[in-house]
Amino acid sequence: MADDPAVAEAVALAHRKEWAFVLAATARVTRDLDLAEECVQDAYAKALTAWSETGIPARPGAWLTTTARNRAIDLIRREASFRAALPLLADDEVASGPADGEDIADERLRLIFTCCHPALAPEAQVALTLGLVCGLTTAEIARAFLVTESTMAARITRAKKKIAVARIPYRIPDAENLSERIGTVLTVVDLLFTTGHVAPNGPDLMNTELISRALDLARMLTELLPSDPEVTALLALMLLTDARRAARLDSTGTPVLLADQDRGRWDQAAIREGQALVRRALRRGPAGQFAVRAAIAAVHSESPTWEATDWTEIVGLYDVLLARRPSPVAALNRAVAKGFAAGPEAGLAALEELATEPQLATYPYAAVARGEFLRRLGREREARSAYEEALTFTENAAERETLRQRLAELGDEPGQSAGTDR
Repeated sequence: MADDPAVAEAVALAHRKEWAFVLAATARVTRDLDLAEECVQDAYAKALTAWSETGIPARPGAWLTTTARNRAIDLIRREASFRAALPLLADDEVASGPADGEDIADERLRLIFTCCHPALAPEAQVALTLGLVCGLTTAEIARAFLVTESTMAARITRAKKKIAVARIPYRIPDAENLSERIGTVLTVVDLLFTTGHVAPNGPDLMNTELISRALDLARMLTELLPSDPEVTALLALMLLTDARRAARLDSTGTPVLLADQDRGRWDQAAIREGQALVRRALRRGPAGQFAVRAAIAAVHSESPTWEATDWTEIVGLYDVLLARRPSPVAALNRAVAKGFAAGPEAGLAALEELATEPQLATYPYAAVARGEFLRRLGREREARSAYEEALTFTENAAERETLRQRLAELGDEPGQSAGTDR
């Protein structure tokens, strides 16, 4: 390890910003993701000592890329099976590293599209993206998804093997297939962010590492595909949602509902950037699912208070979203918005229409929404039952504590509040 803090910081920064490009450029030489990873890891380790002796290079990414690719070529030379291809792989142009801006966009896109190939299972797409594009270690990915390191290692190994066996091409899809494939990439990045925004389990409400990685990826995609409105909209959605981060927990670490959040603690810079991106995405229309979802987030960000929220506009936006991309969760959110726009009775009626939706049967937020409307109507026994149902489906400790608080606020034990129920 470097004793010089400046070198350690520079290597850490290069890891965060350059990992994807360095790995992608090296994989272009090796055509082998495992070998490319090994060489890139060696390059970062070498940087810690070399930069202490020679100084931090002006272009850390180029230095790391050249070092990793030279290492790859050395290893390839030692493999007899690659001797026939050696003259091509050892070409001086390949070994010299990239010029400024050379192929950077294409290299990173190749890597992202390889990780998010539809032939891979969704969980494998996410794991590979975190590992190969974001540079997280297997142990870090395993912690993020609360599985053992050996389980995650096996998952990643299977995915890499499938890429090799299925001969998944290491390239950007052609124009005909690009629009279809970019949707898969955006879905993976959205899933990463959502998993970080509300951790599905564990002690904390959020996983800030996943949030940061997802935002990095979204920013990278907007640099690579600046004219794609859905790419722009996804970054807007993330910024507007994450802008509330500081207000989502109180001083004890307990989650604070959107209705009760101190909006003065919202990140106004992120909101301004997100709102500008939403406008840009909508101007490029037609609005896709991320543009509509970002527009909903923008409505919340513009409202000075919970009471002043334009719920009618939000219901209308959910109608647009459901028409273009139906989903049970979007329908649930629309029902909740309906309840705030037209009253809890209307919200309960909208929720009742979703009662037979199998994907919401064990979704805790469906029970929470029902509990909230029932509580507002004074139907405490039913509200208690709904909160208790939500508790059985919630594994996040912070959310479980919030539900227990709601139950405590209701006061009476089951059966004692029958007089208030309808």
